[in-house]
Amino acid sequence: MSQLQQIALFLCVSVCVLKSTAQNKSSKKSQPNIIYILADDLGIGDLSIYNENSKIHTPHLDTMGKEGMVFTDAHTSSSVCTPTRYGILTGRYNWRTPLKQFVTWGTSPMLIKDDRYTVADLLQQHGYKTANIGKWHLGLNWATKDGVKDYEYYKGIKDKYDFDRIDYSKPLVKGANDLGFDYSYLLAASLNMPPFVYIENDKVVKVPTGISEQKRAKNHYAYWIKGDISEDFVHEEVLPVFVDKSISYIKENAGGEKPFFIYLPLPAPHNPILPIEPWKGKSKINPYADFVLMIDDLMGNIFKAVKESGIEDNTLIIFTSDNGCAANANYSVLAKKGHNPSYIYSGNKGSYLEGGHRVPFLVKWPEKIKANSVSNETVCTTDFMATCAEIVNYQLKDNEAEDSYSMLPIFNQEKGFEREATIHHSKTGIFAIRKGDWKLIQSPNSGVTANGRPEKLNEKRPEHILYNLKNDVGEKVNVAQQYPEKVEELKRLLIKQIKDGRSTPGKIQKNDPIDRPWLQTAFITEN
Repeated sequence: MSQLQQIALFLCVSVCVLKSTAQNKSSKKSQPNIIYILADDLGIGDLSIYNENSKIHTPHLDTMGKEGMVFTDAHTSSSVCTPTRYGILTGRYNWRTPLKQFVTWGTSPMLIKDDRYTVADLLQQHGYKTANIGKWHLGLNWATKDGVKDYEYYKGIKDKYDFDRIDYSKPLVKGANDLGFDYSYLLAASLNMPPFVYIENDKVVKVPTGISEQKRAKNHYAYWIKGDISEDFVHEEVLPVFVDKSISYIKENAGGEKPFFIYLPLPAPHNPILPIEPWKGKSKINPYADFVLMIDDLMGNIFKAVKESGIEDNTLIIFTSDNGCAANANYSVLAKKGHNPSYIYSGNKGSYLEGGHRVPFLVKWPEKIKANSVSNETVCTTDFMATCAEIVNYQLKDNEAEDSYSMLPIFNQEKGFEREATIHHSKTGIFAIRKGDWKLIQSPNSGVTANGRPEKLNEKRPEHILYNLKNDVGEKVNVAQQYPEKVEELKRLLIKQIKDGRSTPGKIQKNDPIDRPWLQTAFITEN
């Protein structure tokens, strides 16, 4: 081979390598950056884009909705904090775990099993840089002073005041970094639950040296439990700290070769309600309304960072809430001002009624989603994992994301979204199931709840409650007696989806075992 031919061959190979490298980079870049923002106890009526009568104006979130897609029928898998977070990260209903009611605490052990595949695992294994910044509230396996690791699996809520065993100087035995996150900066549970420390990459940033005294303010706007607190932890600063950390992460990774995923669960507007200047008093309504305005402005800062980083077009941003608004927002004061956080729906946080689990759900992705889009499809927060799986072209296994449906067809305004039904869950474990226009609330007065223990009976409540949401979105008229065949249909579908260990098509799975009988009643054991 002549020297000229060798040079030509070298140039040809070089061009091919460069082309291949460019294609690989292009392929990586074709995957969107993903930012999932989860507000805490924000009602659907608190965003003015949803509520024409809202007395709280949320311009930044309203703009996000107008530039993307607004979902009118989006739901959380539970009407309280921890269960919804489990469903977002795993694509699975929480009541399939030992957590049948209420939430975890700051010292509760990890709820997510070692072998449970998470959305962070999925995206990490498909080339994403992954970060979790914000309120965790899914249990953490703390290191102990005696070295005993008794965290084989979550076995129920432990003593929420038991801090003596924790060794804050050692890394967590199990935390967010064990579940697919490359980076984490967390608060263990809600902002009113100790320990009050920041945890970065499964290590406490500053070992607590003091005890935060219990705080209870007028009208319950701001209170927290007495517990360990570090000197760098100031309750009023936690929300801005998490937002600033997220903005820094966006700017640092916007120009990288890998796409990134940020899961940002906000600690607000959950109690303690702590708006700071310049938002304090801005709403002229009450501290809760001020806090919502603060959240909206801080979200505007995040959106601005995305735009200025040049990644807006191919960044998927989802904004939602973990359940409806909590009673400590002071509904009576809000009502006097003409504002209803639940909008036209009945109930609020903790309830099986719509106000407990129907939430704002805004999605923006300029390359894929047309501006000013509206979807009336019924979706659930568990649907995030299957959506991400389709984005990266991953086929979920039978034991992964058993209650998750991909929303990608909705984003693309195509046919193909086939969620059969959605199961709702109250804070005390009461089930409801939704299919089409119909919603059945099962046994709120029969003594049957998801924890297998009887509830206090309410003589005013029947065993079955059936609503047609098309005709009665406020859930005022129980039509169970008029439509017994619909009650039976939904009841049997609920039983099937509980027993099958999944609500999506696929091989039957087992619900996680627990140390007491669960739902061994006529309701579940029927044919």
